Amino acid sequence: MRINVYIGLGSNMGCKRRNIETAIEYITKIPGVNLVKKSSLYETEPWGKTDQDKFLNQVIMIETDSGADELLDRLLETEIKMGRQRFEKWGPRVIDLDILLYGNQVIRTERLRVPHPHMRERLFVLIPLQEIGTELRFPDDGVTIEEVLSRVLARDGNTDIHKI
Repeated sequence: MRINVYIGLGSNMGCKRRNIETAIEYITKIPGVNLVKKSSLYETEPWGKTDQDKFLNQVIMIETDSGADELLDRLLETEIKMGRQRFEKWGPRVIDLDILLYGNQVIRTERLRVPHPHMRERLFVLIPLQEIGTELRFPDDGVTIEEVLSRVLARDGNTDIHKI
């Protein structure tokens, strides 16, 4: 069975645009994966650890017949191939790949949490996600992407995120 999966991509080291393009190339070479949509690129301030360079972010939608754990393994392999090293939480990175939504599934394991646990707080995820998934509903509570984005914008405003 084919599943629609939304993946967040981010980079704040080296040639950020090329890093994201390379990651998408790797992802589309995973057997059983088809790229369906990709958002615009967005330049954003860092989140969590703020004393680092700005990020370039994008969200893609793929269609896959891979299980969530198998897909996670392949995304982690891609990060390693591209030189990602995990020295500090939310630190600088060549590439960051996060499974945001995996079909309509709610996944809570030691390795994977879907919907992504911080995505409802992050404009750099919500804005590009809404761009390519205007009718999305979160599988855990049925709230629409529009409702979540509206709440975050009302609370925080549209700060420090710029479409490229």
